[in-house]
Amino acid sequence: MGSLFRSEEVCLAQLFLQSASAYSCISELGERGLLEFRDLNPKVSPFQRRFVGEVRRCEEMEKTFTFLQQELRGAGRVPAPCPESPRAPVAREALRVQEQSEQLAQELREVTRNRASLRGRLRDLRQYLHVLREGQRFTSLPAPLGSPQRPRALSEREPILDPSLHQHLERKINFVAGVIHPWRVTAFERLLWRACRGYLVASFVEMPEPMEDPATGESITWVIFLISYWGEQIGQKIRKISDCFHCQVYPYPESEASRTETITGLHSQIQDLSVVLEETEQYLAQVLDKVALALPTWRVQVQKMKAIYLVLNQCSFDVTEKCLIAEVWCPVRDLTQVQDALRQGSYQSGSSVECFVQRVPTSESPPTLIRTNKFTAGFQSIVDAYGVASYQEVNPAPYAIITFPFIFAIMFGDVGHGLLMFLFALWMVLYEDSPRLRQGTNEIWLMFFEGRYLILLMGAFSVYTGFIYNECFSKATAIFPSAWSVATMANHSSWSSAYLATHPSLTLDPNVTGVFRGPYPFGIDPIWSLATNHLNFLNSFKMKMSVVLGIVHMGFGVILGVFNHLHFQQRYRLVLEFLPEMIFLLALFGYLVFLIFYKWIKFSAADSRVAPSILIHFIDMFLFTSNADNRPLYPGQVPVQTVLVVLALASVPILLLGTPLYQWCRQQAPRMVRLGAPVATGEQEPLLEGQEAGNSVNATKEDVESGGHSPDAKHLDFAEIFMHQAIHTIEYCLGCVSNTASYLRLWALSLAHAQLSEVLWTMVMRNGFVGLSYVGGVVLVPVFAAFAVLTVAILLVMEGLSAFLHALRLHWVEFQNKFYVGAGYKLCPFAFAPDAWE
Repeated sequence: MGSLFRSEEVCLAQLFLQSASAYSCISELGERGLLEFRDLNPKVSPFQRRFVGEVRRCEEMEKTFTFLQQELRGAGRVPAPCPESPRAPVAREALRVQEQSEQLAQELREVTRNRASLRGRLRDLRQYLHVLREGQRFTSLPAPLGSPQRPRALSEREPILDPSLHQHLERKINFVAGVIHPWRVTAFERLLWRACRGYLVASFVEMPEPMEDPATGESITWVIFLISYWGEQIGQKIRKISDCFHCQVYPYPESEASRTETITGLHSQIQDLSVVLEETEQYLAQVLDKVALALPTWRVQVQKMKAIYLVLNQCSFDVTEKCLIAEVWCPVRDLTQVQDALRQGSYQSGSSVECFVQRVPTSESPPTLIRTNKFTAGFQSIVDAYGVASYQEVNPAPYAIITFPFIFAIMFGDVGHGLLMFLFALWMVLYEDSPRLRQGTNEIWLMFFEGRYLILLMGAFSVYTGFIYNECFSKATAIFPSAWSVATMANHSSWSSAYLATHPSLTLDPNVTGVFRGPYPFGIDPIWSLATNHLNFLNSFKMKMSVVLGIVHMGFGVILGVFNHLHFQQRYRLVLEFLPEMIFLLALFGYLVFLIFYKWIKFSAADSRVAPSILIHFIDMFLFTSNADNRPLYPGQVPVQTVLVVLALASVPILLLGTPLYQWCRQQAPRMVRLGAPVATGEQEPLLEGQEAGNSVNATKEDVESGGHSPDAKHLDFAEIFMHQAIHTIEYCLGCVSNTASYLRLWALSLAHAQLSEVLWTMVMRNGFVGLSYVGGVVLVPVFAAFAVLTVAILLVMEGLSAFLHALRLHWVEFQNKFYVGAGYKLCPFAFAPDAWE
């Protein structure tokens, strides 16, 4: 957890890998997830790198796996996730995986093709059988009475019954039989009638059972047609029209005996094909079982193997091409683990020469590594959304663990609402290992689940502030007896019967002995919820509380900057930046906090009517004047305020010019001219021991000589430094004013939440009680349901999201900009397992 307060020390290192053991070493490092590899061949095309052939082989295997997975899904099977993470395969095992996967793919292709052929043949035989059966009804003896008349007449006048055609009846009648898609029947029938001029008799009937459409795979009910005609020319027309409509035409035997014999043969063929198809389906199921069992493991292995070769493509070869050199960012505390992984990889590959790691000095800024766990990951994500911490600067996340839920709770203070939020988060925490919760597809739900510990603390803090405000679903709770006594006021005051008759609202005077018996033990006295000036009292209390908490929060942010100055050996910034910033903040706004507390302590209920206005005093402080109508809070207040304003104004030029002038003087010092002398320029010094000009293996001589942080190559641009410092000064001074006012959102959001809660209670629950006169509990069920739904939807979800966003802004803008740069980049270690650092 030490890295939570400041990012870990990360160094640049070189790995020297023997060619025979490089694969095993990279595999071992990937299992541990320790290093971030750098590309040493940035100008080399991916198609020209050394291991491009192996990468292509992995991609070909992935294509085979994709085909196998599609076949599994087509069969209605979902491949199970890999139960355990297998290691990357060695060359021999990879060849075996490739052979087995290609063999299974070939078997699947053949079996699937045979099954499709058998299904098509079986479908054709069944359709032919149905065509012959339905044709028998039209060409055989008349059907018995009561049977449905399937054939439909094409028109009101049948051509075959035309008296003018009686002389041709002795001619031979031919038939065309087949099946057609039901959507094409009407157009087919109309075109036959018009093209053949009625020299045919067409009968259409639906097939008794639905069959699969080979084009779409859908199950449809085909339509059987039987067309009788005279003349070969008419027959040719009918066949051409049938082809145009994609009809399946079958031969139709002339005699009834031939048709009966054909039907018998079709029955036999269908039975034989059904047996063969069943055996094919069983064999296909066996092949799919093998695929489902092996595919998850193969996929993980090949992905790991491909990742290893991609990393090896980033390495460079030495002159002898017997050793690979890799360049990595590595946490210093993990160097021993890296060496152990290299030793283990060399042993697994059988190499007699061990690989080793060597630390390399560099002038580049290393990546940021902050290790988190499931509790701190949510808070770190909030900080990283603003910007990843610069290397080894103070990390705001550990402080946000307390301040973020607390600031949220100030705006969301309610015992009931906070308890509901706490219980919801507690349920997610208790069942966090459930796969059903972790593997959800809803993005909003996953966002809630990842922030479950943040929501848990926000709910707990909201319960605490709810007790402070004494609000539970907008109603006060009398945990302790009220400190205000109405009976004492009635007995020891001038309340007469006439006074009571003319004053519907009565005022409790704390100056009367016994009316006010001291402060409430915890939180706000519940009697204030009955007072007509309840809102005025809470407004004053929450407004002052917001200002006090805001100034404390900003002052804490300025103090955190001290740790950055000390860590980066920039002690001059303590005098030239930190001290002026604290003087400016405390002389103006710290003095305002002092006035608030002093007024609370100085004035009691006896002299509260003559208490001066803090706001007018604060305005007069900047105008260097005094107001006779606004009495001073303490003797000598005006001189003290004048001194404080002068100190605040005097700190501005120091903050503006101090750092640029100091750096300019250091640059002009005679000892800086000497070659190789150390530079104390005010910028970040080299971060690693023994650090000189960058000597990365992929850096050229020109890069080293012209780049970096070497003393003789670096020349400070005074104008740029002054401009940067001027922007920082203006932002800080104006920000102290605007940021202090920005914390008033704590007061505004808290007031809005309380008023919305009260309106919801008044408009729903109280009207339900009053309308029912406290009877009819059954009717209260839908009333309470409406109250519960509105409470969750408006107060918990909408108001909770609003308070969360405002708390986020207060941390990003008002707090973190006092000390946090956030200009770094994360360390992304090469790891096979997801979330290697969590």
